[in-house]
Amino acid sequence: MKSILHFFAAGPDAPRLTDQAEIDRQFHDHRRNIIVILTVGYGLGYVCRLAFNVVKKPIMDAGIFTPEEVGFIGSMLLYGYAAGKFSNGFLADYSNVKKFFAFGILMSALLNFGMSLSSVVWVSALLWVLNGWFQGFGAPSAVVAMANWFSNGERGRYYGIWSTAHSIGEGLTYLGIAYLIAAPPKGLGLPWQWGFWTPAAICVLAAWLIYRFLQDRPQTLGLPSIAEWSGDGGVHARPIKHDAAKIWRDQLKVLAIPSMWVIAMASSTMYITRYAVNSWGNVYLQEIRGFDLFDANLFIFLNTAAGILGCVAYGYLSDKLFDARRPPANLIFGLMELLPLVVIFYGPTNSFVLAAALIVYGFGLSGLLAALGGLFAIDIAPKRVAGAAMGFIGIFSYIGAGMQDYISGKLIYDSEVRVVFPIGENAPTVYFYDYTVPIMFWIGASVVSIILATSLWRVKASD
Repeated sequence: MKSILHFFAAGPDAPRLTDQAEIDRQFHDHRRNIIVILTVGYGLGYVCRLAFNVVKKPIMDAGIFTPEEVGFIGSMLLYGYAAGKFSNGFLADYSNVKKFFAFGILMSALLNFGMSLSSVVWVSALLWVLNGWFQGFGAPSAVVAMANWFSNGERGRYYGIWSTAHSIGEGLTYLGIAYLIAAPPKGLGLPWQWGFWTPAAICVLAAWLIYRFLQDRPQTLGLPSIAEWSGDGGVHARPIKHDAAKIWRDQLKVLAIPSMWVIAMASSTMYITRYAVNSWGNVYLQEIRGFDLFDANLFIFLNTAAGILGCVAYGYLSDKLFDARRPPANLIFGLMELLPLVVIFYGPTNSFVLAAALIVYGFGLSGLLAALGGLFAIDIAPKRVAGAAMGFIGIFSYIGAGMQDYISGKLIYDSEVRVVFPIGENAPTVYFYDYTVPIMFWIGASVVSIILATSLWRVKASD
């Protein structure tokens, strides 16, 4: 156990470099590489989290699992991720994030491969809850790396860039993986199995890239802290030692900040809507709107593609237009997320209108995701415990998401209508589902999230 802890522990400070030109060069090079690898690596790793969402309908159509069982298995990942993001958020503050992040993604790849071999509910649920826990290594590692390498005044912009990783991962999943399931290589497994094999291979690549290119704290390379190098004002401009006892005290302070609890609840309800669309949106478009599997996932892809712009726009606007104040931006982006939902679920079955609504929805949702999913919490928490702040928000976010997946699956299953066509002794039975109640649940959660997100109007970043 000591050897394992030593392997993952943050490295010691190296002797300080004295050549300012060399210090500046290394900071510029490492910062560029780090934001790229955090975004690409997290985006590729995200595919292993979403694979099950794409194969839901093929698995149900094959009679392997019922909608209720599918909802149960899907919720296990989210509960596992909630626990993983919380516990690993606290651990990431002490860790060499390069090793920590890469290990979590590699284990997620192995568990996706295991899912391709399972047709037993409890086995799939166990594998998927473990996958959620290992996926929980990613976001805390990323925010700790950003806190170590990017200053307070530029956090929103770089966090916005990193947040595009969610949309990159969702786009790869809902377009690329859906295409493989719709037209899998012949003679090699069942279509839905390719929905796990391909993400597993992608995540092995992601783990290698993270281990190869990510860096530990600047001080382990002989560089000053980011606060010293950037001239960030206040107490953080002084050198910060990696003091485990002080880190633990600051982590506990996170739990005593009232605004942090409000952000956590706002994020939890926002994640209900986010994962409702991610988990059930493609099924809804197939069952109710009549699209085939690839076209339905193509519409979801439009939502995720727009999210790339939404994340960047939120970070830039909240930093520049509102002087790093998040609540005004939360209101604007929240309305851009809520109003298109009404069009998506109650508007006409018109491909152009639906596509436009999903694009606006994705743009607004991704802005809220950047804020409520971590940025706002990191703003108001002590800076050296960014991982703990992210983990605290994460456990609420993914408990909400996990409850959503099971509740939605249960509500859809309870609305089941079976129709037997009278065409002979072996007449087929066709199953129809009513989405009226689940849709009310999803939109209601979005309304609550916006109210909570804008209630902290006067809250600003800590020094």
